[in-house]
Amino acid sequence: MALVDSFEKNGNIMFKHRGQIPVLIFIAGLIAVFYTKPVLYCSSVEENAATITLTVVAILVSVAGMVVRAYTIGTTPHGTSGRNTDKQLAKQLNTKGIYSIVRHPLYLGNYLMWAGLLIYTMNLPLFIIVSLVYWLYYERIMFAEERFLEREFGDTYREWSLKVPAFLPAFRQFEKGDIPFSMRSVLRREYSGFFALVLGFVAIDYIRAYVLWKEYSTTCCYNYFQVRPSFIILIVAFIITITLRTLKHHSKILSSEENRD
Repeated sequence: MALVDSFEKNGNIMFKHRGQIPVLIFIAGLIAVFYTKPVLYCSSVEENAATITLTVVAILVSVAGMVVRAYTIGTTPHGTSGRNTDKQLAKQLNTKGIYSIVRHPLYLGNYLMWAGLLIYTMNLPLFIIVSLVYWLYYERIMFAEERFLEREFGDTYREWSLKVPAFLPAFRQFEKGDIPFSMRSVLRREYSGFFALVLGFVAIDYIRAYVLWKEYSTTCCYNYFQVRPSFIILIVAFIITITLRTLKHHSKILSSEENRD
């Protein structure tokens, strides 16, 4: 089998299982926290400047990823390359909106979401290793998708791909899309990813608290068993998720007027 055909075959297989990557990142992150040196001051039991900065950066990076995904999903019509979940599908080629600045915005959004989670572990080797694994894995998927689109749309696709980067956005060439943003579509499709991300941050927060408790329990009053603010955030996220899931499956409130799903 030619190498190009092997890449495409492997990419199609990985495409069907791409939802498992966040789970692996999540597990790796939790394990890594146990081996990450605590960076808090025991004397005041407050996070130092470096920890606060990394936490803010981690949250902002993940939020940026959610925004990228939300904008993509909220402005992309049904039956296109950006909305399929089981196999390659493209009734039309997306070339406007976010697809005018990057060819794979959903994968960019995914990476940013989980990069934020990795930053929050404060483990640099883990961040580098997982980023490389992510790229190698999704490079095959993107290759398979682009081969499919090239066969479907021929010169139209090739001309578009020559001017739009695959992963790093070219913001200056943004071209407004024809479809208005649909918040209903975003709420209908993204609540599970939102909750998974919040759960990841909270789990890492509690594991770090446990590591700190073991480190400092004999020398200061650090209390691992207290209800942390992150737990309250998790409860709120859970209520939001259950509410959106209920509305999606038992009402028409989140149904799109254009029935784009």
